[in-house]
Amino acid sequence: QVQLVESGGGLVQAGGSLRLSCAASGVSFSRHAMGWFRQVPGKERENVAAISRIDGTTYYAESVKGRFTISRDTAKNTVYLQMNSLEPKDTAVYYCAAAAQVLVLTTPDGVDYWGKGTLVTVSS
Repeated sequence: QVQLVESGGGLVQAGGSLRLSCAASGVSFSRHAMGWFRQVPGKERENVAAISRIDGTTYYAESVKGRFTISRDTAKNTVYLQMNSLEPKDTAVYYCAAAAQVLVLTTPDGVDYWGKGTLVTVSS
């Protein structure tokens, strides 16, 4: 049974940093591509970062490139999203996701498993 549990969200001032964690059980990083998505009310869920299940190559949305970093710790079966230089437009619920049938997880359509999300609020 796959379970993804996010943590690390909260309230931060613009320019600050947060690190989100996704504790993954029932998932193998060699068999599952992992990604972080975010969603604000009234908008579609969008991918912000992904990490390939084959070689760990990382991918980022243009809006977060240079500010966010996705990483994984195989020993802890945990995926992280380090978010720096946060801006009010980054305010959203952030979701961890996993997929077994894709090499890189960059679209919501490819997701097999979702976490419940963690709220990130960036104040101006």
